[in-house]
Amino acid sequence: MWHQDEIHLTERPRGFHLITQELVGALPWLAECEMGILHLQLLHTSASLTLNENSDPDVRHDMNAFMRRLVPEGLDYFRHTLEGPDDMPAHVMASLLGTQLTLAVRDSRLVLGTWQGVWLGEHREQGGSRRVMATLTGKADP
Repeated sequence: MWHQDEIHLTERPRGFHLITQELVGALPWLAECEMGILHLQLLHTSASLTLNENSDPDVRHDMNAFMRRLVPEGLDYFRHTLEGPDDMPAHVMASLLGTQLTLAVRDSRLVLGTWQGVWLGEHREQGGSRRVMATLTGKADP
């Protein structure tokens, strides 16, 4: 079986956001999959996808604080500045964290560790809505 769909995520403020349930809710065909692979590709260059803590929101807060300190705005050697002071740092963060995830599927569910969830890293102050291309390949339920 093969399925592919574009998921439209709602606009979110700068920071890290747990989006696992929003993704699963947008993928009804996941229920048909006994075993497979789900590939998620964020269709943007100033946001990221990553897999991390799904329980304590302090982890998302701390990750945002760390990334903003790691790649601060206003670095004098950035030349790409016409789109605002947060744009070039957002591109750097997206490249560091990545824009794609590949997740196992078993028994119609994502195979995630106990404390794992999918995060959207929104690295712009006004990033807007985001799109994710989801591609599932696998063995359908009999």
